[in-house]
Amino acid sequence: MSLNIPGAPNANLFKQGYNNYDAEDGAVLRNIEACRAISSTVQTSLGPYGRNKVIINHLQKMILTSDAATILRELDVVHPAAKLLVMASQQQEAEMGDATNLVIILAGELLKKAEDLLRMGLKASDIVIGYEKAQKFALETLEELEVDKVENMRDQEELSKAIRTVIASKQNGNEEFLAELVSEAVLSVLPNNPANFNVDNIRVVKIMGGSLDQSRVVKGMVFPKEPDGSVKKATKAKVGVYTCPIDVSQTETKGTVLLHNAKEMVDFTQGEESQLETSIKELYDSGLRVVVVGDRVGDLAMHYLNRFGILCMRILSKFELRRVCRVVGATPLARLGAPMPDEMGNIDVVETLEIGGDRVTVFRQEDEVTRTATLVLRGATQNHLDDVERAVDDGVNVVKAISRDPRLVPGAGATETQLVERIQAFGEKTPVSANTLSKSMLRLLKLSRAL
Repeated sequence: MSLNIPGAPNANLFKQGYNNYDAEDGAVLRNIEACRAISSTVQTSLGPYGRNKVIINHLQKMILTSDAATILRELDVVHPAAKLLVMASQQQEAEMGDATNLVIILAGELLKKAEDLLRMGLKASDIVIGYEKAQKFALETLEELEVDKVENMRDQEELSKAIRTVIASKQNGNEEFLAELVSEAVLSVLPNNPANFNVDNIRVVKIMGGSLDQSRVVKGMVFPKEPDGSVKKATKAKVGVYTCPIDVSQTETKGTVLLHNAKEMVDFTQGEESQLETSIKELYDSGLRVVVVGDRVGDLAMHYLNRFGILCMRILSKFELRRVCRVVGATPLARLGAPMPDEMGNIDVVETLEIGGDRVTVFRQEDEVTRTATLVLRGATQNHLDDVERAVDDGVNVVKAISRDPRLVPGAGATETQLVERIQAFGEKTPVSANTLSKSMLRLLKLSRAL
């Protein structure tokens, strides 16, 4: 009589190579293992003296950075538990702009200690209760560790002081200069109520060549291209933004025209030309001197735009079009024609400059406070410029966080070290009962290895 050995349940439902863990702790341990692998990947990149990582993503693009959020974004993380850590670091970057690596490393260390407790036989629910208790105490303790405060967000020196630490972790040695640049850009767009500050109002344009010291702030927008026509400059001009093409209107279906002689052929083309000339003249008569188009511009239309002295700029990105509308105060139009006075925007200067051998177009407002500011970054390599851009983005996000809560705590791990000491003292006083964590479990929050 043969022995019948039952197979794994649902064996025919999954792909070959899947693993099935019956015990709850078995699945938890595998999840912890995946999270620890992610943590160990970025652990050596912590702090201003952390090592850079060379990443080649699925597009074969090489990225050189020590920013944990960027490293994890470019990695193809499949494991669902590890993906939660990646999402946590990205949310941390969006909210605070800093400590993305600390989030990953701290989670990895806490999970490592939790694994030891699971192997000792403790239940996962008890460990969660203990961590929540320690978290509540840590958040209460943080309220007492404030050492400074940004009293006036409109003071460039005070704002630079808060931004400097964040940028130093990405660009150690250049933090003074970059903090001054970011604070200057922020102050040029800061609204009356700083809580309404929008990080999208700070743009970055990277131009290779020169050194980082040649970077500067432009009040307005910078586009790495020239205007399309022969008109390259306009001052104190009215601006119209169109999302439709500026060209001879055409039907979607093919049409057939029967021409009997040469005169009819000449009259046919002249009709198109006169119609287009009339449309461009309407724009000129309305006072428009700058036209921003989000679609194609025909050769004949460009000829008439040049004849009437109208500067034409094609911007195909709808997001950039929205930002231009915000800078000039215009309403995007879906039809070609003279805009109403409230649909037109105004710009102080539109000019073409040469920076490092590249021609760029600048939409600049001369007001003290403008709607958008652009940081023009200079550098020798594209990888360096990308890394500086990430540092600038982190600095801008920190300004958003400061507008909500201006309090500052000590850096360089001092706050975490103080939390360790206080949590350890709290653990010594915590009674051991069925619903609380013992003092030995509270001591597991020691962050010395993570720091």
